[in-house]
Amino acid sequence: ILHFEYSETDLLLPKELNSGSRLHGFIRANGSGEPAESACAMLLQILVPFLLAGLGTVSAGLLLDVVQNWDVFQEVTEILILIPAVLGMKGNLEMTLASRLSTAVNTGKMGSAREKWLLIVGNLALKQLQATVLGLLAFLMATLLGWMIEGKMPFKHAVLLCSTSVSTAFMASLLQGITMVGVIIGSRRMGINPDNVATPMAASFGDLITLAFLACFKQYSYVLYLVDLLLLCLIPIWVVIATKHPASHILLRTGWGPIITAMLISSIGGLILDKTVSDPNLVGIIIYAPVINGVGGNLVSIQCSRISTQLHLKYSLGELPEDLRSCYNPCRTFFGSDANHRSAQILLLLVIPGHLVFLYTIHLMKGGHTFPSPLLTLAFLFASLIQVFSLLCIADCMVHGLWRKHKDPDSYSIPYLTALGDFLGTALLSVAFVMLWYIGDSGSV
Repeated sequence: ILHFEYSETDLLLPKELNSGSRLHGFIRANGSGEPAESACAMLLQILVPFLLAGLGTVSAGLLLDVVQNWDVFQEVTEILILIPAVLGMKGNLEMTLASRLSTAVNTGKMGSAREKWLLIVGNLALKQLQATVLGLLAFLMATLLGWMIEGKMPFKHAVLLCSTSVSTAFMASLLQGITMVGVIIGSRRMGINPDNVATPMAASFGDLITLAFLACFKQYSYVLYLVDLLLLCLIPIWVVIATKHPASHILLRTGWGPIITAMLISSIGGLILDKTVSDPNLVGIIIYAPVINGVGGNLVSIQCSRISTQLHLKYSLGELPEDLRSCYNPCRTFFGSDANHRSAQILLLLVIPGHLVFLYTIHLMKGGHTFPSPLLTLAFLFASLIQVFSLLCIADCMVHGLWRKHKDPDSYSIPYLTALGDFLGTALLSVAFVMLWYIGDSGSV
């Protein structure tokens, strides 16, 4: 008797459609079923979306630096607590969906038009439902933390936070979701491994889009009260659509834990950011926080997506060879001969040159009048390197651990890791700025 166990990704299609080739035609495979991919091809495929995603986070940081001085941001200080949670939704929703669809492409489950649209419609409906609920939860967390800090929460501030949080989460998720689906379909047609491009491209301008919506809605919040009621009325429709598809039906019941936990972790990062920015000596951190958080999340999401695809191709859910079941060794992440070891090495090597490009871009976009001081540059690069190294090590352990516990890492790992990246990035950057202030470095020359 043959017994098969299926993950959420395996059930992305109804049973009658789930019988294609394990590998689609555009992926060349070796004898083990693992996609054949040179280090050079991997680097080239990762580099362009990585740079685009980094430029998106740079733009978001500069936009945040501008809007923090608006009257509404000065009056309703809880917005700064809300921002990391709302920005983190791209890791909770867009990147997670990108990882699931990338695995579906690599395992040959997007062959026909019917298969493709069954995946897309069901998962986008689920994502819009999750965005609406997470928008509400992000508002509740920001309100609670703001009340704990200030000892009060004016009703008009709470209503403003609620309306903008839900509307921003919904609209940004819809726009980014459509963009991400286009990226995956386009990469499939061009013969590019979507694991390398989908997750960073899904987030490439996600921070900028989300902050733009947030800033715009803050200025016209009185219009959003009716809009929020409409969005809440759409919840039953998203539930009905999501229950029509096996994978989204499963995730409708089981997929809330990771994204809610991730939002709570991101909210703690927002609390750190709010307390740091409130100090006039540390206000410059707000430009760099979206950059370090976004880049760390983008890099670790690529690695998660790649490892998950490899596991789906090689093993049944819960099945792992003995060397992957053993106690975790950090050296395992970076030293080895397979594609995932090479990708971890490439991702770590991208950190320093990538951030140097982004720091110089910040310098140019601010008019070229000031430049980060050598000490700030070194502190920023060191914090980024620690963040990404830690995330890649944790990702290797977490993805294999989830697989061993019969949980699909496509749906569970990325929310935790991107939220942890937000927390680590904000905390390490805050420590760096405090140390620079303590030794008298202004941060610019």
